[in-house]
Amino acid sequence: MSIWSSIIGGAAGGAILGGPLGALLGAVAGHYIGKKLNEGTGGGTEQVTFTIGVIVLSAKMAKADGHVSREEIDAFKQAFKVPEGEMKNVARVFNMAKKDATGFEPYAGQLAKLFHDKPAMLEELLSILFYIAKADQVVHPAELDFLEKVSAIFGFSAAEFDRIRAENLGPDKADPYTILGVTRESSDKDIKSAYRKLIKEHHPDLLASQGLPKEFVEVANEKLSVINVAYDRIAKERGLK
Repeated sequence: MSIWSSIIGGAAGGAILGGPLGALLGAVAGHYIGKKLNEGTGGGTEQVTFTIGVIVLSAKMAKADGHVSREEIDAFKQAFKVPEGEMKNVARVFNMAKKDATGFEPYAGQLAKLFHDKPAMLEELLSILFYIAKADQVVHPAELDFLEKVSAIFGFSAAEFDRIRAENLGPDKADPYTILGVTRESSDKDIKSAYRKLIKEHHPDLLASQGLPKEFVEVANEKLSVINVAYDRIAKERGLK
């Protein structure tokens, strides 16, 4: 069973029942959650929470931007492998979140608390939002402002957000040093250390062990590729072995 099948269902509702995410899911699923609360689903607590967080913050980002482009919808469906039969569940949560008068801050805050000991997961969530935002070939100012505010709620510093943004712009549009979170004045040793740390923290296998659903692995792999390309460019420039 895919993670999308778990969004509306017993364990899915019970996984995050409480707080703004649980309240929103309860409003979407209504009686169905109460009826199925003790039945199993295909996603664990972290996986379901992460997935609903992606949908809710995507909806809030779309609201901040003022529209949802066809490219963004297609990117979501294709990149995250949402079966046609499950799109209705995703759409229910997305539309409820978009109509909800509550701002994005309480949702981002709850996710920050739930994953406080797994910062790589919060960073991955930001990367997924970047992935959706740039699907129409441009990250609009309103989207970038939204992402920066979410990043701050997640506990990332301004410098860390600059690195995350650079990683998601890709090696062709960003300084490779910024992608690794270092400067041109950094020593070769510090650059190698920063590179190894990023590769370790953002390896898809490690993220999966922390609760990243397999449906989001493609974005994690793309990020890893960007980090590798950035390091290769620096290594070639500096003659690093």
